[in-house]
Amino acid sequence: MSEKLILSLDSQTGETGDVVIKLRPDLAPAHVAQITRLTEEGFYDGLSFHRVIDGFMAQGGCPDGTGMGGADQNIPAEFSREPHVRGVCSMARAQNPNSASSQFFICFDDATFLDGQYSVWGVVESGMELVDALPKGEPPRYPGKIVKATIA
Repeated sequence: MSEKLILSLDSQTGETGDVVIKLRPDLAPAHVAQITRLTEEGFYDGLSFHRVIDGFMAQGGCPDGTGMGGADQNIPAEFSREPHVRGVCSMARAQNPNSASSQFFICFDDATFLDGQYSVWGVVESGMELVDALPKGEPPRYPGKIVKATIA
């Protein structure tokens, strides 16, 4: 049985519940290990989705909520041929391909122009309607939050 990341979300729009993400260590083992470690340390608990672009993606995982912060270590790129389609979870990064740390994004729609440039580490199995309900903006006025992240 594969491990899953469960994000208990508060969308700030009246929607609350769990987003279940199937982890894909077959595509990005170091990224999955980093996300698992950060989750087990409680890193993601209480963090917001600071960049949510309708029709594109929802980005979270920044400890200071600005999109400029990260965890204590970066991860080398693990690019794959996995397409960036609705529900795919991938790591955000700076211009340097090896700069992914803690920030990630979930695709709302097909974003195949990102293929081969970002490390895909999971796919939403259930709860995508909660991701869809996140307030939009860069940053949203009242951003949705990860109440609790767990590995199951």
